[in-house]
Amino acid sequence: MRKLIALFMLAGILFAPVIANAQDADTAAQEEPTPVAVEPAASPAIVDDEIVEEELSFHQVVKEKFIEGDPLYMTPVLICLILGLAVALERIITLNLSTTNTKKLLTKVEDALESGGVEAAKDVTKNTKGPVASIFTQGLMRYSEGIEMVEKSIISYGSVEMGRLEKGLVWISLFISLAPMLGFMGTVIGMIGAFDSIEAAGDISPSLVAGGIKIALLTTVAGLIVAIILQLFYNYCVAKIDSLVNDMEDASITLVDILVKHKLTGK
Repeated sequence: MRKLIALFMLAGILFAPVIANAQDADTAAQEEPTPVAVEPAASPAIVDDEIVEEELSFHQVVKEKFIEGDPLYMTPVLICLILGLAVALERIITLNLSTTNTKKLLTKVEDALESGGVEAAKDVTKNTKGPVASIFTQGLMRYSEGIEMVEKSIISYGSVEMGRLEKGLVWISLFISLAPMLGFMGTVIGMIGAFDSIEAAGDISPSLVAGGIKIALLTTVAGLIVAIILQLFYNYCVAKIDSLVNDMEDASITLVDILVKHKLTGK
């Protein structure tokens, strides 16, 4: 019995530190806060270096550049564009209305001469619009004076009609030349302002020079754009006038031949 008690005592002495350590560990484990599950932070969105800007409309871009180029220098260029386009559109409408189907008109005149004589032919030409019909009327009015007078009348009145067709082209040509000049004037003034800023600051700074150079470049570009636009309209008008003049010349020659034939037949 004593041996058994001694064995228990020895076992208690040997395992006491282990039990104490285990109890301390359990206590520490109970005292430690329960770890909270932390959700991983969302990875930051990758943003491109390029900033996407809202696209501006064409009207807004033009308005912005107009203001940046200084309205004081851009306004005269804009006036040239407006006036030039107004004259060009008026000429285009007038020239298109002056176009006549010369073959059809010649056929009507020839039929009228055969059926009702010169007076019937004059009625046909007077009721037809266009420079060709006007030339025919002047030629028929001189029929009684002979074929030579008819030819002279056609040539003289043809020059008058050609002058009417070319009316207004000189203004378009003026604005074509004036717009770039005004743009270059803005360029020179802008550069002068840039050098004045440099002189006043006593140092060459890009920010000082940029403003003057920007005005210079924008006014120059505006003037060149206006000149290019008006030049296209001008060339169209010139080509249209050349076409009408060729039609007048061909139709006039044919009219003289018809009158000679009519006179020979004695109708």
